[in-house]
Amino acid sequence: MSTALDDYLIRTEPFYQAAGPEIECYERAYAHRMPLMLKGPTGCGKTRFVEYMAWKLQRPLVTLACNEDMTASDLIGRYLLDAEGTAWHDGPMTLAVRHGGICYLDEVVEARQDTTVVIHPLTDARRILPLDKKGEVVKAHPDFQLVVSYNPGYQSISKDMKPSTRQRFASLEFDYPPQDKEVGIVAHEAKVSEVLARQLVTIAHCTRALKQKGLDEGASTRMLIYAGILIRDGMSEAQSCEMTMIRPLTDDPDMALAIRNFVTAQFG
Repeated sequence: MSTALDDYLIRTEPFYQAAGPEIECYERAYAHRMPLMLKGPTGCGKTRFVEYMAWKLQRPLVTLACNEDMTASDLIGRYLLDAEGTAWHDGPMTLAVRHGGICYLDEVVEARQDTTVVIHPLTDARRILPLDKKGEVVKAHPDFQLVVSYNPGYQSISKDMKPSTRQRFASLEFDYPPQDKEVGIVAHEAKVSEVLARQLVTIAHCTRALKQKGLDEGASTRMLIYAGILIRDGMSEAQSCEMTMIRPLTDDPDMALAIRNFVTAQFG
């Protein structure tokens, strides 16, 4: 394996509990180096899943958190001044393409569409990355795979993924884990009792029932882990839930009060 991606190797097994056949599906997609799209709500475990699969497959994982300020140069590279003058420096995507890593674009629709078009030649039979500024065409390493994620339920029409991009990927659908699995995840990650984890998961289920009824999203598994950590550290249940769930979820006073009532119902 190329030393260029040594720093991107995941050496310790990430904790991940499968909710369905997603592990086998990913392995089959990777066997053909198929571009893969992960769809699901924020904080449901998409990134952890990719980290787990990179560890399981023993492939380096190059992760990029997409945002509206990201340019194509941020992905593929640019000329920079150094001690010897001007030199080309590969961007993180180019490193993954050259040396056979998994390149993961998290929340890909947050990036400008004129930036993400650079991935198109990597997602068909060509498997190439043109570096126009350098005058080079990089042929993808045999082990390279492109993975993207996004939350289709939380995007405006202007930020939705274009069909011309979406149809280049196979897709796996994610959601929050089944209740018993989510309890186990929260208990493990926050290092709290299953009793407390179950109370937090129950609150989350109540908030998720309010989606499209005043909330854009319900409480994520990630939020529950944060809440559990603060409670374990000595913060009161009410204050922890206020800080990690209620305030991040809504600015509406009535909706905040409704969630506080869910918390009170569990913790008194």
